[in-house]
Amino acid sequence: MNTLQEILAGLKHNKLRTILTGLSVSWGIFILIVLLGAGNGLKNGVTSNFSRRATNTVQTWAGQTSMPYNGLKSGRNMNFSEKEIVAIDKNVEEAISGTGIIEKQSTISVGAEYGTFSLIGCDPEYQQIFNLKFEHGNGRFINRLDLNATKKVAVIDKKVQEMLFKNANPIGKQIKVGSIMFQVVGVNTKKENWGNGKVYIPFTTAQLIYNPDRKFRSIAMTVNGLESEAENETFNDNLRKNMAQNLRFDPKDMEALWIQNSQRDYLETMKIFGGITIFVSIIGIFTLIAGIVGVSNIMLVSVKERTREFGIRKAIGAPPSHILRSIIIESILITGVFGYIGMMMGIGLTEFINYILIQSAAGNPDGMTVFKDPTVSLSYVLTSTTILIIAGVIAGYMPARRAVRIKPIEAMREE
Repeated sequence: MNTLQEILAGLKHNKLRTILTGLSVSWGIFILIVLLGAGNGLKNGVTSNFSRRATNTVQTWAGQTSMPYNGLKSGRNMNFSEKEIVAIDKNVEEAISGTGIIEKQSTISVGAEYGTFSLIGCDPEYQQIFNLKFEHGNGRFINRLDLNATKKVAVIDKKVQEMLFKNANPIGKQIKVGSIMFQVVGVNTKKENWGNGKVYIPFTTAQLIYNPDRKFRSIAMTVNGLESEAENETFNDNLRKNMAQNLRFDPKDMEALWIQNSQRDYLETMKIFGGITIFVSIIGIFTLIAGIVGVSNIMLVSVKERTREFGIRKAIGAPPSHILRSIIIESILITGVFGYIGMMMGIGLTEFINYILIQSAAGNPDGMTVFKDPTVSLSYVLTSTTILIIAGVIAGYMPARRAVRIKPIEAMREE
């Protein structure tokens, strides 16, 4: 306790030196937390937008040819049929589940309430591919029985429920799609970031009612075993060649078939954020080093200024270990307290920004975000603070060790 009182009295007497030392520590920790938080927030925001579908998803759209092929002119509209789905299952071994997608805009009504929504004809695999969610009490998605019996059942998004049913339970009730009645069997509760919502019906039912020519323009699938960008590029090329053979277009014609490979996009994004993380970490490390240099220099000056004091204390009987202990405790006290202040300031700022983002998202549920949850792992913060404390201890101990070895008379001669 006497040692602590002595240290506090010394710190109070040298307020400017104490504040400068503390600012070096606080600023280093604060900047490190803010930089890492910004990097994490950007990464979390962008990667959260991948959650609307499985990351190993590939979706294709039939386009329009821009090149002639085997006597066929350019400008032909491409359309898929069920034989393309069969060809993918047979020839594309990486594809593990797929569905044709029929999409059209329809006026859907319940009593006096109505709206225009996207009507999606799909297979049960659509749920896994696009990560649809069904909370307890919200029914189910389309199943194989619905598909085989071409049932007139429908699954609606939460947005559709809110608009047509005013949040009342729609399970088992009827909706009118155009002039045809469908029974609601489920509500997808996953938040969509755009549009008014979708209504999903069995693919076979959509074919029967809306596609008498049995043609459609999109196929989605999940793939397995594609772990690198090169593998995904090879898969895209093989898929394009397979579709070109069936639909008779030049495989080099990029306009005839559009491919969105979420796995490739995800890998590319993670590669970019890997670089961002490294860059932010390097900046944070240099900021931390600047804090260490600041602490070290001030502690060196502090010990140098107190050489005469050490000589006097030794002359009146203070053991060298007592002097060293007081320097070490002072270093730990300064770096610990101000490191904690910097940590709280950094965490407070990132949490405040996170709160603002949550409130903005709540007020704009349709908006996508590129910045989300800008928080930092506590382990990084504690490790950084510990490094600064150790640096301060070393910076104070080394010159203090030299100072206490000087004979009292020589120490008292120091200016």
